[in-house]
Amino acid sequence: MDQLQEARQTINSVDQQMAALFVRRMEACRVIAGYKKERALPIYDAEREQAVLKKNSAYVEDEQIKDYYLRFLQGLMDLSKLYQFKLIEGMKVAYAGTAGAFANIAATRIFPGGICKGYDGFQAAYDAVAQGECDCAVLPIENSFAGEVGQVMDLMFHGSLSVNGIYTLPVSQNLLGVPGSDRSMIRRVLSHPQALSQCEEVIHRFGWDAVPETNTAIAAQKVAKLGDPTVGAIASAMAADLYGLVVLEHDINVSSTNTTKFAVFSRVESSSGKAKNNKFILLFTVNDEAGALAKAIQVIGSHGFNMKALRSRPVKEKDWQYYFYAEIEGDENSEEGRSMLEELGRQCDTLKVAGHYTVEISLN
Repeated sequence: MDQLQEARQTINSVDQQMAALFVRRMEACRVIAGYKKERALPIYDAEREQAVLKKNSAYVEDEQIKDYYLRFLQGLMDLSKLYQFKLIEGMKVAYAGTAGAFANIAATRIFPGGICKGYDGFQAAYDAVAQGECDCAVLPIENSFAGEVGQVMDLMFHGSLSVNGIYTLPVSQNLLGVPGSDRSMIRRVLSHPQALSQCEEVIHRFGWDAVPETNTAIAAQKVAKLGDPTVGAIASAMAADLYGLVVLEHDINVSSTNTTKFAVFSRVESSSGKAKNNKFILLFTVNDEAGALAKAIQVIGSHGFNMKALRSRPVKEKDWQYYFYAEIEGDENSEEGRSMLEELGRQCDTLKVAGHYTVEISLN
């Protein structure tokens, strides 16, 4: 047998082994897709991909071949993602509002293969997941200008769903009107209270009457139905396209870096990770005694956990009592984390880990 035939036989043998290994790998991807669908986790994990490439590059010593191997591995991971997308295609995603709402935009970007369904309000979208009608819900929890979305935080505190991802969406609020209208004709604007707050400076400058609606896209729908050139909506440019309106003014929000943070809620909790940028959401109430909150914060810090955010919300069932929302870096399932939660439990009436996420993913 000459060298050419011998090399070809080697390739045939390796190809056969690779085919079997490829099937095994894709079967593992099927399991991963099921896990991610159940917990409403994204298919693409940039941090994981880079870690795999870095680790596996050490398996090839030949520097000339290594570059080709890394290209091969990247292609293999791209195929794995395509397969996972196919497996979770049709995932039902709830959001508050209707087509053209910023929550709808966020939901379609997080789950491009999902079936996004709008509901009338945060509670209805949340309940759709809790009752099994949808697989997950994409709900806003905070805006960089207007602050937290209290109703969604209350759902997080009282409800059973877990947060398995945090995403940030740059928000551009626009003045929309019916064809033939212009900014000088507008006397009244409709939008969600958060959007009105984000644009209060412009609203005040032009003397518009601000009318709150349940959702920015619903406001656009109403303006289109009214057909009144003196009535405008504050909403996305996508809403203008959907409902036959025109953009009279772009980017009327006060802050040029207006961003809304969305959380993905699902029925199944994702396990916390050990990555250095792992975060978890902690909700708690403190004992009714002097210095209780300060003691709770000290417990978190004394165990080496970095608290990135702390907010308070009233407990509606009890007058003048509050619960606290904290975003904390670290793994609460580590030995130090369990010790922290045990000690914190002695300082708190209520203690709840509401979810985990690694990084806040931008939806640019």
